Amino acid sequence: MKAVEVFGTIDEKGQLLLDRALEDFPPSRVRVIVLFAEVAEEVEVDPDDTPIAEVKASLRRALKEAKAGQRIPLSEMWEGIDVE
Repeated sequence: MKAVEVFGTIDEKGQLLLDRALEDFPPSRVRVIVLFAEVAEEVEVDPDDTPIAEVKASLRRALKEAKAGQRIPLSEMWEGIDVE
């Protein structure tokens, strides 16, 4: 059996909604173990973490644009970015 950790939310109907899709797995039945945070315990979610699906989509889009010749010259990439 293989384990994957993913966060999710239980909605008002008691349905489990995952924060991201479980990719690279064939359709099948799964065993689910739900861990609830203690009342005093906060689940830490890093606001800077971009969901994996969004990162993959961005990389696919960038590769497609690069193959189509839609590139920004390196000399223009830092224009408008303030560095402190």
